[in-house]
Amino acid sequence: MEVYSQLYIEEKLKKELEATFISVQDLSDGCGAKFSAVIVSPKFEGIPLLQRHRMVNEILKKEMNSIHAFTQKTLTPEQWDKQKSTSGDNLKCENLCQSKKPVLENTK
Repeated sequence: MEVYSQLYIEEKLKKELEATFISVQDLSDGCGAKFSAVIVSPKFEGIPLLQRHRMVNEILKKEMNSIHAFTQKTLTPEQWDKQKSTSGDNLKCENLCQSKKPVLENTK
């Protein structure tokens, strides 16, 4: 069984979803089997939550054979901006990302 890193998951999702922000946490003590993600992408515009999650799961289809748990929060850029403005400077993302700075941010 393959082991996937936090950086691998982030980069794959960022590329496939053209994410403007992504934060992935490895919650499995490094074994690569349990992840939590916050993904912000314009590709989620007009897409219901369940369909967004299916999009992410399809991108990680191969990896999901090795991942035991994967939680995700999928937001449009507008939803992300609204959440940031109500959360102030501390972007907890409901305990999905803990840092004030994003792990990968697209600044186009």
